Amino acid sequence: MKDEKIIELFFSRDGRALEEIDKKYGDLIYYIASNFLALREDREECVNDVYLALWNAIPPTEPKSLSAFISETTRHQAMKKSRANNAWKRGGQVKIVNEELLSMLDDGTDLSELYESRRAGELISKFLRSLGEGDRRIFIMRYFFDMSPSDIAKQMHSGESRIKMKLFRTRKKLAEYLKKEGIMV
Repeated sequence: MKDEKIIELFFSRDGRALEEIDKKYGDLIYYIASNFLALREDREECVNDVYLALWNAIPPTEPKSLSAFISETTRHQAMKKSRANNAWKRGGQVKIVNEELLSMLDDGTDLSELYESRRAGELISKFLRSLGEGDRRIFIMRYFFDMSPSDIAKQMHSGESRIKMKLFRTRKKLAEYLKKEGIMV
């Protein structure tokens, strides 16, 4: 079923919308969740949380790209679940997925707020559009889908050290870009 039709089902509050999401995007949702959550039970709970979040978000939101909206919702739910699982009060350590990316930002702002801010998102999106296809793909696989450099290397048919160097150079370019745009790095 086409994405537009699935969105129409959401707007008419038809439960088949979730069935269609599961058929078309279920594997993607589970894959993204598995990059953040080690236990099968946590991944399954996250998938259910994603379906509930989608049901509550559409409407009023009408996504331009359903797959991107689902991916971002899944990523957000998985990170939330991961943080809850690893909270300090439970004796674990908080896993900040994009720590190496966010560590370069040090202007006294709360990093999670900066990361979630619209301005930072717009600037990072603009920066990503300026990259070549390969570098953009590597960056997204690492920082959006939380894939390890070795997994990226396998998927890109490349060496792991080459991927690490590309990520390092891209982070450096991003830092320069953000600094130029007024965000302290």
